[in-house]
Amino acid sequence: MELHLSGALAVLSYLAALAFLIGSLRATGQGRPNKVGPLRLVCLGLGFLAVALHASLFIGNGTLRPSFSFLSALSLVSLYINAILLFTALLRPVEKLAVITFPLAAVIVLLQMSMPDGTKVLNNRSWEMSTHIVTSLIAYSLLNIAALQAIFLAIQDHYLRNHRTDNALMRSLPSLQAMESLMFQLIAAGLLLLTLSLMTGFLFLDDMFAQHLAHKTVLSILAWLVFAILLLGRRRYGWRGQTAIRWTLGGFIALMLAYFGSKMVLELILKRT
Repeated sequence: MELHLSGALAVLSYLAALAFLIGSLRATGQGRPNKVGPLRLVCLGLGFLAVALHASLFIGNGTLRPSFSFLSALSLVSLYINAILLFTALLRPVEKLAVITFPLAAVIVLLQMSMPDGTKVLNNRSWEMSTHIVTSLIAYSLLNIAALQAIFLAIQDHYLRNHRTDNALMRSLPSLQAMESLMFQLIAAGLLLLTLSLMTGFLFLDDMFAQHLAHKTVLSILAWLVFAILLLGRRRYGWRGQTAIRWTLGGFIALMLAYFGSKMVLELILKRT
């Protein structure tokens, strides 16, 4: 009962934060910057409240519920993504990405409450395994935010190419160069964490190429290579624009399939655990 109440409040907070965020975009687009500051602060405050309530879904009897079934894992990742996004928004103008992450998080919380998918207990709770899991989640979250940044960058580039700069979204976004620079910073941070995730996996797991882990390992390494090549191409050849966007989205798709592809097929389609 308490978990359902927390979940309902989390959903309402996510949606309220989304409403205030859209309000700040409209205020910016209509040339009313004096309203943007308060609306942005309200959005961030409600976002942090939503994340706090969302986190309570993973607390039971004072302990963390180590469930890694599909919906629980997806919900936990959405929690990490929004928490990192909100903390980053305190320093950098990335809160517009919450136009996508807030409603998705609300939908995931609703699915988690309405479609209980059981509990898959993690038997190995050592600090080594915890380190691997946390670095994996943070890496995925950072690279997810980078992929969202790439989508916004593609939209911004499209509008600029077609000389359509008079809408609220375009007026609220930083310059194309600043957006691109932030995307590469997110990729660099995410690649560092992904490197740590792979290293801890090879060090602490018995066999990273075991049957149930082989596809995850191969796809994660593929994603690592894509992002590493992208950063190298940026440094040596000045890759940017559509090239950078395609590589970013390609690397994230590989990583998403590594983290959730087989889990979704097995648990939701084939009904296996």
